[in-house]
Amino acid sequence: MTNKLAIYLGVMIVAAIVADYMIFGSEHLVFLGKKMFTLLDWLAFWR
Repeated sequence: MTNKLAIYLGVMIVAAIVADYMIFGSEHLVFLGKKMFTLLDWLAFWR
C-alpha cells in the first residue's frame, strides 16, 4: 500500500465517522466500536 493510498483511505474513514456522528449521534459509534473489538478478538483467535 502506498502512502498516498493509505492517507486517502484514512481520510475517507474519518469522514465517514464524522458524518455518522453528525447525522445519527454517538450511539452508533459505541455499537460499532464494540463490534469491531469483537471482530478483532475473533480474528486473533483464528490467527
